[in-house]
Amino acid sequence: MIDRTHSLSIGRQCQLQQLARSTAYYHPRPVPDTTLVLMRRIDELHLQYPFAGARMLRDLLRQEEHTIGRGQVATLMRRMGIKAIYQMPRTSQRHPAHQIYPYLLRQLTITFPNHVAADITYIPMKRGFVYLCAILDWASRRVLAWRLSNTLTTDFCLEALQEVVTRYGPPEIFNTDQGCQFTSQTFTGFLKDQGIQISMDGAGRWRDNVFVERLWRTLKYEEVYLHAYETLRDAHQGVARYVTFYNQLRPHRALDGRTPDCVYWENLPARPTAA
Repeated sequence: MIDRTHSLSIGRQCQLQQLARSTAYYHPRPVPDTTLVLMRRIDELHLQYPFAGARMLRDLLRQEEHTIGRGQVATLMRRMGIKAIYQMPRTSQRHPAHQIYPYLLRQLTITFPNHVAADITYIPMKRGFVYLCAILDWASRRVLAWRLSNTLTTDFCLEALQEVVTRYGPPEIFNTDQGCQFTSQTFTGFLKDQGIQISMDGAGRWRDNVFVERLWRTLKYEEVYLHAYETLRDAHQGVARYVTFYNQLRPHRALDGRTPDCVYWENLPARPTAA
């Protein structure tokens, strides 16, 4: 997807294609087909049974005649950036040196744009996988920005955030989980510089970011699992196609059958300042 002979810089090409800059320089090691099959199935089971940890997933996989141990399941879950959803500290993803911020959205009724949430999910491909970071407007469910990356680092999350600020202005509140990508000084420093209030889910509380979790489920069942992406270009085109459909055409029951685009732009001009 990146043309090193093009007059546009590599960084600009990545920006136009919603790719992390690091993706242009990353050369992944081949992943065995058997491992990719397991990772895809773990992802599917995680969406069906989000409370299942490594032990339960191991048992579910063994019922399907996969030969796998708990340790291997746990290793693949870490590689995929997923974890069981239940009330307990998520020590595997937090960075001990990073500050954790309080959750600001509790008991707050949000009916207008400018409060956003972000998360990362795993996207399986036919011969590999990538990570997707998306930033969602809480009130309208509109996807404001997204990035794909081969690596689970801060840079592609920061690039998506910078796009949101550039295109829509700084949001009032930015909510994430306690993953090290979002708690890094680089990421939180940018939020502070923009005057954005930082909000983070309680440890293990998936409901604190429930709308992004629902987006992942919808995206995977309506797009990702229906296509075996051959290349990063295919994955990018698939996600781009679906995000356009999701924002502009897909009706939402929670929005009285309207689309995210409709609700976002209807409510944007008159948004008040939260107390």
